[in-house]
Amino acid sequence: MAEQNPTSPVRPAFQLELQDLDLVDNALATQNKETTPVHSLEIGTRPTPFGAGGPIRLASQASTPPRSVVGIGGKVAKPDYSEAKIVLAMVGLPARGKSYLSNKLMRYLQWLEYDVKVFNVGQLRRSRAKQKKEQSGVKEDHTASYFSHNNVEATRLRDALAEDSLEMLINWLKAGGNVGIHDATNSTRARRAKIEARVAKEKGIVVIFLESVCDDPAIIAANVALKVSSGDPDYKDTSPEDAKRDFIRRIKEYEAVYETITEPHLSYLRITNVGNQATACRIHGYLQSRIAFYLMNLHLKPRSIFFSRHGESQFNVEGKIGGDSPLSERGLRYASALPDLIKDNIGDAPLTVWTSTLQRTIQTGQHLSYTKLTWKSLDELDAGVCDGMTYEEIEQAYPEDFANRDEDKFNYRYRGGESYRDVVIRLEPVIMELERQDNILIIGHQAILRCLYAYFHNLPQADLPYIKIPLHTVIKLTPKAYGCDEERYTLPIGAVDTHRPKPKAPQPEVKAYSGREYYDGNA
Repeated sequence: MAEQNPTSPVRPAFQLELQDLDLVDNALATQNKETTPVHSLEIGTRPTPFGAGGPIRLASQASTPPRSVVGIGGKVAKPDYSEAKIVLAMVGLPARGKSYLSNKLMRYLQWLEYDVKVFNVGQLRRSRAKQKKEQSGVKEDHTASYFSHNNVEATRLRDALAEDSLEMLINWLKAGGNVGIHDATNSTRARRAKIEARVAKEKGIVVIFLESVCDDPAIIAANVALKVSSGDPDYKDTSPEDAKRDFIRRIKEYEAVYETITEPHLSYLRITNVGNQATACRIHGYLQSRIAFYLMNLHLKPRSIFFSRHGESQFNVEGKIGGDSPLSERGLRYASALPDLIKDNIGDAPLTVWTSTLQRTIQTGQHLSYTKLTWKSLDELDAGVCDGMTYEEIEQAYPEDFANRDEDKFNYRYRGGESYRDVVIRLEPVIMELERQDNILIIGHQAILRCLYAYFHNLPQADLPYIKIPLHTVIKLTPKAYGCDEERYTLPIGAVDTHRPKPKAPQPEVKAYSGREYYDGNA
């Protein structure tokens, strides 16, 4: 990877002044304007898209499931990630998207079954201040002066918090974790040198620095507005106007000492304006490259992602799984009604429709007047020898397999077919492309949409196969900084219920949440 020669510290290109409070007030509206991000790589050409939206427009070229998924039905073991030990140390000024990148990366890697945890120094600071107030009645002053480099005692306390958070992270990695994210400013060479020296003492653990740079006034102002309006305990008893003033002063205290990464020996990624530009230095190995590639595909442009299963199919009516059957009469009615439902919720905004290669999804999208792309990767979970059978027939023909699948549905692999884990692996290119795109409607299958839905809501693998994705319903997801908002629209067209609840367990409950957590349970 490319290296950079040391230069003098680079100050931020955009410094938010106190007189820019009007910009903060209007930030969220400004951010909603139609803008197309320009992607570039300082380390070479931008990665070729997997399918939709790029020169190679047919994602059905994706390879079929590897030979490892073919064989006798049984449980699939979780991949051994025990050797993966990474400290990912964030770098950047406040309101530059560090926590956004941290949480997005955590959800992505957890979906792929890596053990990932964010250690946020700000959460630790607030948690300890809360405990101190409860125990002694003393409330700490965490206004802008606390973050001044000239405040010697506060600087000592902040350094101690950062070091404590790093120790918690390292101990967690040694106990079995894979990627620990140190979410702090880490904005000076001295602080980064301390992190590097501490991690170097641990065998098998490496450190990568992830710098989030932002010089877009609208994005910075939107982040400031989000900070002071989202329930931050630092501003609990403060008016919105005073909170904005104080937070901008806090940013200026950090700007006074901020040093962008120029240390040529460090392993680092620099992401500018959340994906518009990316720089990588000394990135080695599979997991590090995977992290880099994911972060390069993110963007902040407001968009919605729509999920819909195909309309009711003939196999749905007959209780059969898999196959490539056409739509039923009610399924065809749903296909006819779908365009108006989508139009009502997206208006004249651009939209791309993705379907699988199976006829029931293609038929469902036939009346939609948008660009359509087919993905082989979106085909339904392969049921192997059980394809085209009813659950009753499967239970009779393969009683042991039927019981094993009910016991551990995520890991069970059909004979000659796939498990949910196999499906997650083949959907990774779809996730990458989804993060690159604007408004997308995916017309898919029950298992496929469960896997994608679990990614956006950060749901555990044990619950993933039991997420309820009913027929003739459109699910609208709106990605936010810290989660996803959700709306569901069900058309009044009857359909069979294909959902099979989790045996001897309550139905998993999904609570859409896009707020930020402010207290650290490890404090």
